[in-house]
Amino acid sequence: MTTSRTPAYDERLTAPRTWWVIAALFGLSMALVFTPLGLIAALIAFAAGTALAGAYVSSQGSLRIRVTAGLLVVGDARIPLKALGETHVLDAEGARAWRTYKADLRAFTAMRSYIPTAIRIEVRDPDDPTPYIYLSTRAPERLAEAIRGSA
Repeated sequence: MTTSRTPAYDERLTAPRTWWVIAALFGLSMALVFTPLGLIAALIAFAAGTALAGAYVSSQGSLRIRVTAGLLVVGDARIPLKALGETHVLDAEGARAWRTYKADLRAFTAMRSYIPTAIRIEVRDPDDPTPYIYLSTRAPERLAEAIRGSA
């Protein structure tokens, strides 16, 4: 049995390294644009461009998934485990199918294109129109087990 202070599952999904390289290249391109104005202007543009692109990468690429006592926490969303039904672990092909042609627009999704595996959790609350929850995760088996064990 887990307590609210000890999560049964905790995962932070972060942006891949290539996104950070692109952010640095954006800063470099800003420096090249400002080079005709002088070295100081180019350095300021490099720092500002890299910081701006890095903030964007961090905000768009980062997501935290936790399972605590009675709750599934995905980013800012807090979902009671008693409202959840069966969990389905999805391999890369199954995850792609549920992201594309099998997707339901009413579903709660936390998709990350750079993570191939996912989990789909049915919502059994009759008052909630959400049919399922789709979460990209690097460890779908562990997440499913944590949800089953904490429910």
